[in-house]
Amino acid sequence: DLKKESHIGSYDKYKELYLRSIESPEEFWSDVAKEFFWKTKHSGPFLDYNFDVTKGEIFVKCMDGASTNICYNVLDRNVHEKKLGDKVAFYWEGNEPGDELTVTYRELLQRVCQFANVLKSRGVKKGDRVSIYMPMVVELVVAMLACARIGAVHSIVFAGFSSESLCERILDSQCCLLITADGFYRGDKLINLKVLADEALQKCRDKYGFLLQNCIVLKHLSREPRGGSPGSQSPPAKRACPDLQQDKQAGVKKSRPVPQQVPWNPEVDLCWHALVRGASDECDPEWCESEDPLFILYTSGSTGKPKGVLHTVSGYMLYTAATFKLVFDHQPDDVFWCTADIGWITGHSYITYGPLANGATSVLFEGLPTYPDVSRMWEIVDKYQVTKFYTAPTAIRMLMKYGSEPVQKTGRESLKILGTVGEPINPEAWQWYHTVVGEKRCPIVDTFWQTETGGHVLTPLPVATPLKPGSATLPFFGVVPAILNESGEELEGETEGYLVFKQPWPGVMRTVYGNHQRFQTTYFKKFPGYYVTGDGCRRDKDGYYWITGRIDDMLNVSGHLLSTSQVESALVEHEAVAEAAVVGRPHPIKGESLYCFVTLTQGVTYSRALEAELKKQVREKIGAIATPDYIQNAPGLPKTRSGKIMRRVLRKIACDERDLGDISTLADTSVVEELFLNRCSAAV
Repeated sequence: DLKKESHIGSYDKYKELYLRSIESPEEFWSDVAKEFFWKTKHSGPFLDYNFDVTKGEIFVKCMDGASTNICYNVLDRNVHEKKLGDKVAFYWEGNEPGDELTVTYRELLQRVCQFANVLKSRGVKKGDRVSIYMPMVVELVVAMLACARIGAVHSIVFAGFSSESLCERILDSQCCLLITADGFYRGDKLINLKVLADEALQKCRDKYGFLLQNCIVLKHLSREPRGGSPGSQSPPAKRACPDLQQDKQAGVKKSRPVPQQVPWNPEVDLCWHALVRGASDECDPEWCESEDPLFILYTSGSTGKPKGVLHTVSGYMLYTAATFKLVFDHQPDDVFWCTADIGWITGHSYITYGPLANGATSVLFEGLPTYPDVSRMWEIVDKYQVTKFYTAPTAIRMLMKYGSEPVQKTGRESLKILGTVGEPINPEAWQWYHTVVGEKRCPIVDTFWQTETGGHVLTPLPVATPLKPGSATLPFFGVVPAILNESGEELEGETEGYLVFKQPWPGVMRTVYGNHQRFQTTYFKKFPGYYVTGDGCRRDKDGYYWITGRIDDMLNVSGHLLSTSQVESALVEHEAVAEAAVVGRPHPIKGESLYCFVTLTQGVTYSRALEAELKKQVREKIGAIATPDYIQNAPGLPKTRSGKIMRRVLRKIACDERDLGDISTLADTSVVEELFLNRCSAAV
């Protein structure tokens, strides 16, 4: 199977095409663009850009002068031109086994048009920002594509984020409308999403004087027929599955949490189902310029304030379509499953836009890999005959600890390609994934990319690229990587340093929404002439790239990027904390865990109760993914004479590594020994 011809073919063919994509990008990408509909053709150069801050403002333009609509290209074109109307676009698999839905391309187009008309009826127009805070349901895809259809800019906020995080994102992008749901279950845990949304809107009003006129609410927990106006009453919120479940271990029935009545403000809240019921299923697309904004997606910034990464229509469409097709070697009969949440860039690019642009069939999964048991993912693979499977190293490491039996009791004969995303995969997890899950017959595409890059930039290509466990391998077409030293000099051959890119590709971000100066400073100021990823990288003797991790103060926790300063800010907001410093500590499953040092205000005593309060505070300010694993009482922190905290020393303390290197610049070296003595016992 590994010897079959793919879209690329051989390694030599890859190298030939790669050189063509670098030397003649217009010719290479024009071939990709032929697959799509353009209302008007581009008039200038295919790619125009400046990466050098010393030569003027940073900009990237792709297909300037062209106009199109991405929703038209991923839906109408597939239904009407490619005759894929009856093909399944999504198999939706709910949190509970047996809770499922199948949506064809024709049905998806009708639903998107209906909701696009709903948005227009609420006054949403081209260029307006719409915030979406929803679970992994088909309506989330409908909402984002409806925005794209009318030229509105969607800003999706991960449903695991707190009300504070949602408020911050609504304010930054000045959204005109919020779309949410009553709630959802992740495993056994009930998430009262509407309550969180209401808290966010209240914060917007009370703290910042920002009033959002409307909030459209999807009834998800109640599985009644779609429709029915609630008037001033709350939509009923009932459990989609039985309220009682057999406890397999205890052999007795246990109560499941049942959601309370959903709060409803008739002046703000609108029922999704009532609005859609009266809407037409025909809606002409709004033709957009190539560089019109498509979406904003917030990613953690090193200052603590999230960055609104802005992607535009044409370049993002071309790049996600091409990377999906080639990296996953997409074939018409494939069933693709990306396990990410659409609240992250992986879900944007490889659940929604990339697969739909290729007329693919995908699985959309609401639940957890371990619920109701640890075979769930492999059972879903068998149920839908998944051929291409894309998940995070965190999930692989988590499932590894349960052994191979939960995997091997399923078939998985349909699998052809496995993929990983979110962080570098360690060789042990790679081997388990390859041997146990893929039974040594499925190539693994270990993809490196970022919210900012829009799609894969370093990746193997199945069949065409010889694989090395743990390596992001080689650049995708049109991508020119380089490794720099601290002085900004390009390093040749086998080396290690800063990973940068020398020229743009169609899918790269265009700016930080509302703050172009921050965009230039973050990605282009350190090394003028290069896009700076913020990651360290090693290149081996064969030219393969190995990502070594973040260089700045960022942490990669379970594939989610968090800034240390964001967590520190949440901690010091507590009245008991005078100062905080957060570092990453290696974790066997999550990749990195949060190890926090807190200096308390005078007179406050450290206690387990205070520790619980601090963890709760971080959860509420940022979200559950940022909950500290360890909090250490630190009467003093290792600082230089100028007052700067030496984080590398704190990382050593967190890991109990005594080789500290040069600490001659520390103002007080006695602090270090005290911190070693007081390390968290669970971390020892």
